[in-house]
Amino acid sequence: MKYDIDVGHVRKIQAGIWDRIRSTFSFRKGYGEALPVFGHYGGLFRCGVEDLVIHTDGVGTKLLVAQDMDKYDTVGIDAIAMSVNDILCVGAEPLVGVDYIALAEEDGSLVDEVMKGLVKGAEESGCAIVGGETAVIPDIIKGGKKPFDLTFTVVGRVKKKILGDQVRKGDAIIGLESSGLHSNGYTLARKALDVKKWGKEMLVPTRIYCSAVLEMIDASEVHGLAHITGGAFSKINRLNKEVGYRIDRLPKPAPVFEALREKVTDFSEMHRTFNMGVGMVVIVPQDAEGTVLNIAKKHNVPAQVIGAVTDKKGIWLSDGKKEIDLAI
Repeated sequence: MKYDIDVGHVRKIQAGIWDRIRSTFSFRKGYGEALPVFGHYGGLFRCGVEDLVIHTDGVGTKLLVAQDMDKYDTVGIDAIAMSVNDILCVGAEPLVGVDYIALAEEDGSLVDEVMKGLVKGAEESGCAIVGGETAVIPDIIKGGKKPFDLTFTVVGRVKKKILGDQVRKGDAIIGLESSGLHSNGYTLARKALDVKKWGKEMLVPTRIYCSAVLEMIDASEVHGLAHITGGAFSKINRLNKEVGYRIDRLPKPAPVFEALREKVTDFSEMHRTFNMGVGMVVIVPQDAEGTVLNIAKKHNVPAQVIGAVTDKKGIWLSDGKKEIDLAI
């Protein structure tokens, strides 16, 4: 069983989008001027002496699992987590955000349940929800028992700009444990798993790493951060393509991943699609390992060293029997 998406084609689409939007950077000079940073998490811009970041993301087809389970009070956490975790990766602290809920029909109880999760996610991330939009568009929103879509846009303040250019050979790669599948790979996961059996585990909300990672940024020399979402471990390569990343000590995955492995037999497909128990990667000098691991423990986020930066370009994943390059 495979994911029916050509990742290389998606990359070309993304590059085409960038070619279009970069011309708009000239529209704004001085306060609010866009910063030409491409290929990272979020868009950066400058306001006075501060660099800010803005990013938007959604929950994807995990919403169909929520509909199958008739449970909507956690997907709001996912919506916020996907955006705030992404901006952490450029060294940014979430400030404010707005939500967007698109419905097939008016449904006050559904919206209220979704808002419970959004408020919970806002609390966990320290991000104020300052507005939003609810649209009823039945001609567009279809699919499932209660069709809807959900996204969240966040604005953050860059505390320390982290773009991955400081990543160097010998750095430690530390993995922060995921809470489960998080919010990516559900097109494949829904095909592979019986939702009646695995629905509860599939709806576990995406872990929010803000408090732990922001303290790591303050307390240590962080060279790179990667949110392990769509594309999974291949996302690490966006940090610095002049070095390589060897991952050989992943934690034992939760049972839901083992169930997926029975259906998705291709080793590389599993690790290019699912987080396999690691939701965030922190790359630091070896002498900062202890500091980062202690901060993770303080915030009740299980963490461990999962590999090291090398001079062999690519993302080299080893299970002790074979080694494959996940770079796309």
